[in-house]
Order: sequence, then C-alpha cells, then structure tokens
Amino acid sequence: MSIPIADYPRDRYGLIRRAAAQKIGITDDELGAAVKRSELVRLTRGVFMVAPPETEAQTPTVREEEYRLRCIAAATSARTGEALLSHTSAAALHGLPLLTPDRGTVHLTRRRHGGGSVRDGRHRHPGPVPAEDVVEIDGLAVTSLRRTVLDVARAGTFAQALTAVDGGLARGLTRDELTAGLAGRATGGIGTARRAVVCGNRLAESPGESWSRAQMIAGGLPVPQLQRRHTAGSKEYRVDFDWDGVLVGEFDGLVKYRGRLRPGETPNDAVIREKLREDALRNEGIAVIRWTWRTLERGEMVTLVRSWLVRTGVLSS
Repeated sequence: MSIPIADYPRDRYGLIRRAAAQKIGITDDELGAAVKRSELVRLTRGVFMVAPPETEAQTPTVREEEYRLRCIAAATSARTGEALLSHTSAAALHGLPLLTPDRGTVHLTRRRHGGGSVRDGRHRHPGPVPAEDVVEIDGLAVTSLRRTVLDVARAGTFAQALTAVDGGLARGLTRDELTAGLAGRATGGIGTARRAVVCGNRLAESPGESWSRAQMIAGGLPVPQLQRRHTAGSKEYRVDFDWDGVLVGEFDGLVKYRGRLRPGETPNDAVIREKLREDALRNEGIAVIRWTWRTLERGEMVTLVRSWLVRTGVLSS
C-alpha cells in the first residue's frame, strides 16, 4: 500500500528529501510518479516540495515561496560546496521585494577566492565574501541585507536597482551604509547601483511604486513626494505620489487592494472605497491620476503624468 503524500517525511523547511523518504519505504519510482501526477515538485536532485493546488500554482505568493524553497534546497545540497546564497536568492530569504526577478536560477557566491560558473540552474559567483557580509537566516548562510541589495542593484536595470535600494532603505539600511558598501567593489554595474542609492527612498511601498519612480526619473519628470497625507473633509488620506499638493498619482493593482483589505472586506469593496477616497480628494481641488502595471509595461506612464503636470500647472507646456 502506497504512503499518502501528506505522510511523506519533511525536514525543518517542509522539504521532502529522497534519503528520508527511502528510510520509510518510499521508492524512487514512487517519487517520480508523484512528480508526474503533479503531487510533488522536484526542486533539485533528491529534494522535493508538495505541489500547490493547480488554481494557486501561478500566483505571485506561491511562486515566490517555491523559489525560496528551491534556494533552500540548493543551499543545503552537498553539491554547493563552500558557497552561500546571494543576489536574488539571498533576497528571497531576506523577504526583499524585487522587480521582475529571474526565478529560474539559484545564485550562490563563493566564500573564498575562486572563479564563477553557471550550471544546472545555479550561478556560482566568484568570491570572496567578507565575514561582515555574511549572515544566517533560518540556519542558512546568506549575504547580508546590504550586500544583497547592492549585488542585485549592480546586476540589474536602473528600475530593478532602485527597487532593491528602496526595499533596503525601508528595512533600516542607510544611504551612507549602501555607499560605503560599494567602495572597492568591481566596476560592473557600479554606476547603476550608485545612481539607485542616490535616488532611493524608503517610503516606496512596492516594486510597482519603485518602477514608477524609475520611469519618472528616466523621463525627466519632477520627482514627487511619497506617501504625503491630505485632509479631505473629516478624513486624512495618504497618497502614493504628490506634486505640489495639486496633483497626486496612485499606482493601482489588486495586490495593493488585497494588502489593504479591512476585516470582512473583498477586493471589490476596497476598489469602491478607493473610488470614494479619490472623489474626496478631487472635491478638495486635487487632481488624481492612476496607472497600473500594464501602463508601466507599455511605457505609457510618463506621457500620462507629464500631460497632467502641464494641465495642473506644475510644469510649463
């Protein structure tokens, strides 16, 4: 009689390991069959996780968790050698939100001097990593938050770098700490990282807001004040972006609404509440514009914002 998936042995991270499974009589054929039936997901050789329900498999939260577990599986594999999780993989352990990160590769950096390699879905970066740049999270060695932010910033676009820096600042890093962390580093991506550190803002609340600001900066728009509070009637409202108190911009998305749901409230209820909030601001003479992730992907946000900055007199035509 086969053993139910729910009874497969799991380690402290919730991972199912081939060696532990074999000890209770689960064969390689049974593990392989469970993968084919989409009951298990193979994370790396000999390490599996229970597959999420099909309806949830592609949701951002579930995909992030699968990547985090994939990184843990790699980090606890004997094949990693003297390396620690770094770059976007360390970010997953730190819980640092990133902009469109590559979830197909696990990143590790050698603790000591040595070359890099890319093989079997793992990118091993050259070392060494100074002791002050190594921390432990849930029993695993990873690069420190500062090192992780700067590694991500140096490896990506300006928008990705700004998102990482914003997230690091929001978690307590300072601009001086980040600047000091760039001293003596290799030149690759250093200019992008430095620019992101200069432009970073701890008040950005999501990758979408960071990407919006990156496009504003690249488009030469005036940099708005973030998370400014406005009183409209008897209530106070906080807005994502504010230009001179006459124009506010809001980055929209269902994820944002889900994050702000009140007890018993649905996403649709939150949308209605946001509409009433927008009407209240407009009644105070404040223009309100909104954009979505799709607007950013299409490169349409800068044109939208610029037209309203001119219309409200913040910019001259």
